[in-house]
Amino acid sequence: MKLSQYGYEFKREMLAQYPADNRDESRLMVVNRSTGQIEHRIFKDIIEYFDEKDLFLFNDTKVFPARLYGNKEKTGAEIEIFLLRELNRELRLWDVLVDPARKIRIGNKLYFGEDDMMGAEVIDNTTSRGRTLRFLFDGSYEEFKEALYRLGETPLPRWVREKVEEEDAERYQTIFAKHEGAVAAPTAGMHFSKHLLKRMEIKGIDSAHITLHAGLGNFRTVDVEDLSKHKMDSEQFFVSEQAAEMVNNAKREHHKVVAIGTTVMRTLETAVSTCGMIKPMEGWTNKFIFNPYDFTVADAMVSNLHLPYSTQLMMVAAFGGYDCVMNAYDVAVKEGYRFGTYGDAMLIL
Repeated sequence: MKLSQYGYEFKREMLAQYPADNRDESRLMVVNRSTGQIEHRIFKDIIEYFDEKDLFLFNDTKVFPARLYGNKEKTGAEIEIFLLRELNRELRLWDVLVDPARKIRIGNKLYFGEDDMMGAEVIDNTTSRGRTLRFLFDGSYEEFKEALYRLGETPLPRWVREKVEEEDAERYQTIFAKHEGAVAAPTAGMHFSKHLLKRMEIKGIDSAHITLHAGLGNFRTVDVEDLSKHKMDSEQFFVSEQAAEMVNNAKREHHKVVAIGTTVMRTLETAVSTCGMIKPMEGWTNKFIFNPYDFTVADAMVSNLHLPYSTQLMMVAAFGGYDCVMNAYDVAVKEGYRFGTYGDAMLIL
């Protein structure tokens, strides 16, 4: 498969700038990959397709307010910082992206907040845009993190909407978010409401959680036509013994395993053993899934409608079948589905 095969008729107005009023009332396109049949439903109808003891697997990563605005020492030039990951808790070292990168050098000092309440020093240049910052703060670690997050803004992608609003702090997050570390939300999980989860419980549908801290690599463009030459950014993941046991039991008892989003699918395919069972593990994955690929764990998948040429679309097309999924995307365009982070969803059976 080549990059050019993942395009479709796309216009910017197809992107959802705001989520549905209620989480579980987005539209849901249901695609049967064996027949190609397509149904148009509302997301909360999803439980009609599953039975008692089927297992929904969610990503419980939590997005933190990763975008900060500051000023450069002496010149006062405005600088935007995007926190990527904490490198050293004691030394308060963080991997960050800097914009505009050309204005920042090793040794530069940056200041954030009113009255320059927090400073940072650039101690390393790691990539063309990346830097390592050492934050300068006299209080405890807990006070430092509280101040850092108070200064930060919800990292809603710029292509969704330029201005972040107060409501985004809650909506750009799943309701079961628990383990902090993501700078990108697992968007398929954002469609689940407390009411829908309760209805699943009443019906006897099981649920389990893995953690994958989604990074900015989710938005990185693929710039090679030969997909085998594309390298994914590594993302940290955790699969607990309980989650692995629940997945393996469902497989042994021939119940469906449903991957809620591409981050869950990538984690499953990273943690699977040669005998098709999931192993409890933690680590980093840069697994890139595209056609042709043999999936070994999930029987169904929920995903948002992704942008052309994106790695998420490539994974979805690998799971649902290239022709089937690309046809479904053409239907979604004609039917006025909303695309992207805050958009509608697709269930592939």
